[in-house]
Amino acid sequence: MNLTKQQIEDLSEAVRSVGRNEIMPHFRNLASLEVGTKRDAKDLVTDADRAAEIAIGAAVAKILPHAVVVGEEAASERPQILDAIGTAGTCVIIDPIDGTQNFVAGLAVFGTILAVVENGETVFGLLYDPVLDDWICASRGEGAFYASSTTTPKQVVCRSARPLGTARGFLPFDNYPAEERADLMRGFDSVYQIQDIRCSCHEYRQLASGQADFLRSRYLNSWDHAAGLLVLQEADGWAKVEGTQTYTPALRAGHVIAASCEEVGLKVSDLSVAMP
Repeated sequence: MNLTKQQIEDLSEAVRSVGRNEIMPHFRNLASLEVGTKRDAKDLVTDADRAAEIAIGAAVAKILPHAVVVGEEAASERPQILDAIGTAGTCVIIDPIDGTQNFVAGLAVFGTILAVVENGETVFGLLYDPVLDDWICASRGEGAFYASSTTTPKQVVCRSARPLGTARGFLPFDNYPAEERADLMRGFDSVYQIQDIRCSCHEYRQLASGQADFLRSRYLNSWDHAAGLLVLQEADGWAKVEGTQTYTPALRAGHVIAASCEEVGLKVSDLSVAMP
């Protein structure tokens, strides 16, 4: 069951408010003691991540009081809460600052991601940019739309198929072991442009709005993909896990290939066959 218009507006405004009050005051204003690591030196977390997640969670509890909240930072400390994504009637998945590396480095390529999952299926996704205060969101079966505080919502649609020789995509080379990177680069040598912007929020925004052609992600964290893949689907895009499997937010292992259309997705899948 999709959310009501009022619930969508309330969730969107809650995310915007947290962006203004908990995230942007710290951008390019981080003290060294406010930055820490999780799994490794590349997996950063800041006080702003934690504060934003708590604030969004508190707002969700008022808007959707029956929902279970799963935040990236909470899940890093208590992985067992991930089970709720596939078992709870309603689950809200939050990535408070997607692209924390960029945020810490002072690069304005980060965002907040929120997904609402009903009985294991994503029904609403929000990809928010706190820097420009704009967003792309989608409700299942109703299309994907770009919006901001100053513009009327405008539907977004993926661009049409193009040869890989003129295609632009995203691939996080440094998520792979050093000994595999050379083979990975050679495998994608036929692609016109490969980038790694370290931010799923903006990668999916680029795909859904017709500015890019594909992404290949090594990890399947639900806070990175649940909202973005719904947005992509509603923008007439294509995605598969491990080449053949339909994505669900409860999946935790495997790589996803998302593309502007099936033709491009299958070409990228062919390049990926021998990849880890």
